[in-house]
Amino acid sequence: MNATIETLLNHRSIRSFKDTRLNQEQIDTLVAAAQQASTSSYMMAYSIIGVTDEDKKAELADITGQNYVKENGHLFIFCADLYRTTIKADKKQYEEMLANLENSEHFLVSAIDAALAAQNAAIAAESMGLGICYIGSIRNQIARVDELLSLPKHVIPLFGMVVGEPAQKPEQKPRLPKDAVYFENEYSHYEEKLDTFNETIAAYYRSRSNNNRQDSWTDQMLRRFQTPMRMDVTEFVQKKGFNKR
Repeated sequence: MNATIETLLNHRSIRSFKDTRLNQEQIDTLVAAAQQASTSSYMMAYSIIGVTDEDKKAELADITGQNYVKENGHLFIFCADLYRTTIKADKKQYEEMLANLENSEHFLVSAIDAALAAQNAAIAAESMGLGICYIGSIRNQIARVDELLSLPKHVIPLFGMVVGEPAQKPEQKPRLPKDAVYFENEYSHYEEKLDTFNETIAAYYRSRSNNNRQDSWTDQMLRRFQTPMRMDVTEFVQKKGFNKR
């Protein structure tokens, strides 16, 4: 097993960091790694905002409900970005572009491009001995985050990533068994595998050093999807010129 595979298999989310800011070389390295990610049709349909303003970080921490959004080595916000494709368009060209700018296909493309870039950055960070945690909760108030970052039309904030020197080493959270996520030639049924995984994750929740609880993976998912969540995101995304047709 090589070092890259070991880094991937040792991943865990870090939510407590030493009070050490990333230096410019580290930031540049992570951004360069992100930029080398695969991209659909060479669009590179994403942007990355590095947030260093302490007031903005404090507000983002309040929005997300996560104190480590403020206390970390560096905060990145990954955005879907189709604005860049429109900059050189005249009015007629822009009108002709709208069908593609607003369709679901290019919403998916830009979100996937951003996710691929972010994961490259995450792997690079962990290979450098840093820890990371993705922050989806910036979408708790997505319109406010959009305003805070001064994002133009055809750019939306998708998620954040905090990076820094770990101040903890949490237990590694179990993943679904291979047979529940990998199938050959056609989708397979795997309810028994989920039952086994429920036993595994229940044992993990009972034994971990922080936030012990009685729970299973399927119960957790049932609760999540029975409760309406971030229902303003659809309208916001469409207002910004994405996923309208």
